Amino acid sequence: MKKGIILFIASVLLFVSIPAFAAAQQGTTAVVVSSVSFRSGPSTSSNVMKYLKAGETVSVLEKTNSYWLKVQDGKGIVGYVSSNSKYISYKEPEQGQAGTNAIVVSSVSFRNAPSTNGALIRYLQRDERITITSVVNSYWYAVKDASGATGYVSSSTQYVKLTASLPQKPAPTPAPTPTPSQQVEKVIAAGLKYLGTPYEFGSNRNTTTTFDCSDFVRQAFKDALNVTLPASSRTQGAYVRDKSPVTTDWHSLKRGDLMFFMDYKGTKASSYAGKRPFEERISHVAIYLGDGKVLQTYSVASGGVRTDSIVGKHWEHRFLFGGSAL
Repeated sequence: MKKGIILFIASVLLFVSIPAFAAAQQGTTAVVVSSVSFRSGPSTSSNVMKYLKAGETVSVLEKTNSYWLKVQDGKGIVGYVSSNSKYISYKEPEQGQAGTNAIVVSSVSFRNAPSTNGALIRYLQRDERITITSVVNSYWYAVKDASGATGYVSSSTQYVKLTASLPQKPAPTPAPTPTPSQQVEKVIAAGLKYLGTPYEFGSNRNTTTTFDCSDFVRQAFKDALNVTLPASSRTQGAYVRDKSPVTTDWHSLKRGDLMFFMDYKGTKASSYAGKRPFEERISHVAIYLGDGKVLQTYSVASGGVRTDSIVGKHWEHRFLFGGSAL
């Protein structure tokens, strides 16, 4: 009985027309012109799921081997049909055809640059298959021919017809956001570039030829992170208090924090007795470097932008509060 079934199948005529079929090119359309078994596997011993009828269209998914094609019917069911020339007629892929996404519809210049001034490599002929690798602009494609030669052709539909989707430009990878510690180091590095820049009270915020204390801090943040801080030490102090927790103990500060100071009243701690950190008038700002050191500028006589230690000095006594501007 099993042998009789096989003989019956061998006597059925099936012809499927597959235009320009490529062995592994998904989505190629085939038309069933005579009823044929649609099996669950690439073997005559596999179950017959149904008979494909004349007029049905299927998508050829792959050439499984020398005997079978894997196809998908109109309902999305995937199965197998014989690839024997008795049953199926299809065109094997030409060399270099797999992966193409366009066909030449009229002879066109193949140039070495996307311009009519580009040197002519050769003429692409009608029905040649090419791969468009990128869209250069509204007028030109970058392409590769079947031999692997690369060049440019006009994108006019008069010459080139698309047979598949064009390659998409990959979305730009966003630059990784710097971590807070990386941001801090950027600010400090930007500030250190200005070591020795002369001091000028009320310096011009639009130049870097001179700085006062708040102008210097502002410029370091602007250069490093494109962050524009307020223009004065007092407004910068308010900005930091709104931005992050602050501390009145400089030992608790972190590298990169801003430090705010009151007016100079002498070198002794007793000169600052009764200091009210959040009520005193801020008159100076500096960038904390760690280990009791700061990056700052405060007078013409001091030589402009410099690093200093505040430990045991009037700076330690004048300190009001500090915190992060990030």
